[in-house]
Amino acid sequence: MVHVEILPDSQGLHAERVKIVTNISSPAGVGPLKELEGHIAAGAIHNSDERCDAPKCQPETRVAVQNDLYDWILDGDGASESEYPKKIKWVTGPAGCGKTAIMGSLAGRCATNGVLGATFFFASWSASMGRRRKTAFVTTLASQLAEHREDLKNAISNAIEKSPSVFKKNLHAQMEILVLAPLREVALQSDRPQLRGAIIVDGVDECEAEQYHDGSRAHPPPARTNEQDQLEILQILLAVSSDPSFPFRILIASRPERVFRTFFDPPNIPTPFAHKLDLHKDYDANADITLFFEVQFNHLRRRYNFPPSWPPPGTIQTLVENASGQFIYAATVIRLLETAHQDPPEALLKAILAMGATLKTTSNPLKQLDALYSHVLESSPDPLLSVRWIRSIKELNRYISRLSWASNVHLLLQTDPESNEAEHLLGNLHSLIRIPPPSDQATTKYDFYHKSLFDFLEDPTRCGNEQNLYVEKKEIEVFKWDRFIQACMSVFCFLFRLCLLLTAYI
Repeated sequence: MVHVEILPDSQGLHAERVKIVTNISSPAGVGPLKELEGHIAAGAIHNSDERCDAPKCQPETRVAVQNDLYDWILDGDGASESEYPKKIKWVTGPAGCGKTAIMGSLAGRCATNGVLGATFFFASWSASMGRRRKTAFVTTLASQLAEHREDLKNAISNAIEKSPSVFKKNLHAQMEILVLAPLREVALQSDRPQLRGAIIVDGVDECEAEQYHDGSRAHPPPARTNEQDQLEILQILLAVSSDPSFPFRILIASRPERVFRTFFDPPNIPTPFAHKLDLHKDYDANADITLFFEVQFNHLRRRYNFPPSWPPPGTIQTLVENASGQFIYAATVIRLLETAHQDPPEALLKAILAMGATLKTTSNPLKQLDALYSHVLESSPDPLLSVRWIRSIKELNRYISRLSWASNVHLLLQTDPESNEAEHLLGNLHSLIRIPPPSDQATTKYDFYHKSLFDFLEDPTRCGNEQNLYVEKKEIEVFKWDRFIQACMSVFCFLFRLCLLLTAYI
């Protein structure tokens, strides 16, 4: 029992009523903001440790688009903006055009200049469930807003105190309780400067559906689709941006999938959104890709002590044409030249240029990227088996556990635990996969540079014809279980032999 004295030295004190207020809403004495922290996706924030290797714009590249977006964050549409400003802007473009790099660089610039409200970077490949689904979306935004200013921090803390069950509510209710209500409270304090800045949300098209229903029921309702959850996020952001007390501008970056085209290009006029920015149509990326190649080839020339005449004249122009505006093509070419294990960079560059020359007649911009991915994968001693490994690793990475660590992946997928099958198959694929060094494999997982690799591998029309690299999803499941059973049998046999050995000495 705790003994508490109240005003022990006071005399002649008379009170009609004594009211003692204690915080009993947070479990085990945990403060409201600490409880909020337990419900966020920390890896989705722009400067998280999970995003330490996330793409950023090469210095002096994508300057025009970053400046245009930054100006919009500060001033909106300028003189043309009406009394009711349009606070949402859609940034779109095909896979590999640099959306995430631009959003990441822009977030850093906004943070440096004090005009960043919050960020959320979805990623379907992440081992963190919070980055793949909508569950922690609003709470992660609210947690960052709480760090934005002290009065907003107090307002959000009070909101959690008043509604301790907020974390079990839907996203609309969470947005009202954790974001809008605190902003309205802060807006009434006229003695404080007005809030402004950006909310940056990237990769909404990678958000996967949250399932709420028990699949064991005799007649379960239809499963939610990814598009439904993506649309829910868009609707929530539109609703919050329409509130007069909401001071931030929202940037949403995604591929131009149907749900986004339908949402951002409604038939009714006027639209509630600012003019969309299409990276593929509105900006010519060739100059930036040229600069990227020039800088990277300078690095390679110094690293390998190549003569000033390397690469040969016209090489960069050809590679820029092959890229078709896709930065991922340029980045993959450079990584291939930097991480080559067998062929020297000059030979690899010749092979890439020759490969591109055979595809000049195609109008499909993905053909060059597909050919590059095929070329890299075919450098493996067993390309099809390496694809099975890559796609199995992707599935294993979805688990937030030690199971996804590289050393455990080896135990599960290698037919012989003592073999070096992983290095044998994947050793030439460093331009596609982040392979942890042997000293870190017990605590580090495999990672992949870009989602477009799986767009290629999971589309039979892109990798299943001449390349013959397509593996059906059910084959991947069979492969994983077959390797798992083999691993279990190896352990069982080892333990059995050990028991026999011990028995012989008893």
